[in-house]
Amino acid sequence: MSLFALVLPQRCAVCRRPGAGACPRCLDALVRIVPPQCERCGAPGPWPLRRCAECAGRRLAFARARAAVVYEERARAFVAAWKERGRRDLAAVAAQVIVEALPPPAVDVLCPVPGDRDRGLERGHAPAERLAVELAQRWRLPVERLLARRPGVERQRDLPRAERRRNVARAFAPCVQAAPRRVCLVDDVYTTGSTATACATELRRVGARRIEVVCLARALR
Repeated sequence: MSLFALVLPQRCAVCRRPGAGACPRCLDALVRIVPPQCERCGAPGPWPLRRCAECAGRRLAFARARAAVVYEERARAFVAAWKERGRRDLAAVAAQVIVEALPPPAVDVLCPVPGDRDRGLERGHAPAERLAVELAQRWRLPVERLLARRPGVERQRDLPRAERRRNVARAFAPCVQAAPRRVCLVDDVYTTGSTATACATELRRVGARRIEVVCLARALR
């Protein structure tokens, strides 16, 4: 054991008790998303639907989205430790939770949703990119960075809810001339689906034909 670990022992990302990553009790307490659920956006419900109330009437550019757990109190604590407190070790934990909950997507490549460059410098890591790498190792799929975030676009958290969809629609651009036909976007949290749709729209511009989305957690309305 290193001197650093002795002085500052690792703690569970959720309950903060000493231990590496997230303790088994807290991992078991994460609320898994299981069927029945919306066929398109993956929202859980009382019965299976092709389109639920949340995504009906919206133009979603992806074929379907799936997440492993509900974005509730424990998942929020996990994600906050992972993204904001520099717990890079949690990317592997998140990937394992996803792999245990979801089957491998039938795609050619995994593509991380590109994060904000300034936030990445502040954090010292890119959570979605690391998650994609961890999933690729477990699912035996390649990872390609097919998208880039455009400079000068405002952060989503700084905007009123009504403006977020319009803002994120111009946030991404392809960084390749041709994308594989089947792509899986990887992100940490699915909230409204606006980010996934913005990314999928840009991938379609360069040749992608089926785009799936995989996330650790999903916000419920």
